[in-house]
Formats: sequence, structure tokens, C-alpha cells
Amino acid sequence: MLNWASFMTYAVVTAVTPGPNNIASMSNGNRKGFRKSLPFNFGILAGFAVVMIVCTIFCQALSALIPKIKLPMMIAGALYMLYLAWETYRSGTVQEGEGKENGGGFKDGLLLQFVNVKIYIYGILSMEAYILPYYSGNMPALLFFALLLAIIGFIFTLVWTAFGAAFRKIFSRHARTVNTILALLLVYCAVSLFIS
Repeated sequence: MLNWASFMTYAVVTAVTPGPNNIASMSNGNRKGFRKSLPFNFGILAGFAVVMIVCTIFCQALSALIPKIKLPMMIAGALYMLYLAWETYRSGTVQEGEGKENGGGFKDGLLLQFVNVKIYIYGILSMEAYILPYYSGNMPALLFFALLLAIIGFIFTLVWTAFGAAFRKIFSRHARTVNTILALLLVYCAVSLFIS
């Protein structure tokens, strides 16, 4: 029987920790406010759901392919995170950014998921360690768990967005410092992909 407490603890702790989704969500909340950041978060949800379903359906095949696709995925993920870091660093204050709608939309959130190595590992480990031993071959149950993982991740991107939006006024007074810190956190995420 699935150990729900262990599974949910793993899923929540992994989803709440800083990563590309959460840091980009906080940055968007800081720049645009909560409501204007929602398209990005819904893009994350859509992409996250697709990736979780793909990880679920092809988990055994992906596990066998991981050694072959790991490096190209890490490089693509790191490059995209560095791009997000640059965009975050060069973004202006809240007031400067309010009229701009470039970046941080649905498409950006969606595309981030396909190069976000953290969620591939999250999906594969969840399936291999917790779900497949009990629900292998039960596609409705596997689909439920894939969507549950995506929703858990989505909830915590909303939390990080709300955090960024809540401190928007404070952040706007120190926009350059905040943008630099957020950009450096994204650079750290990119670099940490290659550090075991």
C-alpha cells in the first residue's frame, strides 16, 4: 500500500524548495503583482502536467534513457535558467515594469517546464519510488498521480508568486538588489545541475 505520508512529504518538500519555477514565480510576483503573474503560473501548470504525464507513461523507458539524455537536458535547462537570470537582472523596478508585458507570460511558464530538469527528476523519482510499485499498469491511477504532482508544484509556484507580490513595495525600493539576488539564485540553480 502506498505510504501517503512519505509520498506527500517528498512531493511537498520538493515542490516548495527554490528552483526555476519558484524563483521565476517570485520574480514575476515582484515585478507584476499576483494577478498579472497568473498567466505564467498557468503556463507552469500546463507544462508541468504534460511533463508529469510523459514521465508517468514512459517512466521505465526514461529511466533507461536517463544516462543518454541527462547531459543535453541539463545543458538546455541551464541555458534557459541563465536566460531567465539575465531577464530578471536587467528588469527594472516595479513601476518601470508595469507597462511592459514582455516575458513572464503563459508561453514562458510552459516552455520552462520542458527544460526544467528538477521536475523531470521529481516526476521520475515519485513514479519509481512511490507510485509504480503499487499502481503499475493502472493508467487512471497513474494519470491521477501525474496530475496530483503537477497541482502540488503549481500550488507552490502560487505561494512564491504571492510572496513576491506581498513584498512588492519593499522590493521596488531595492529593485536592483532584489533583481540581482533573484538572478544569482537562478544562476545557482543552473550551476547546481552540474554539481553532484
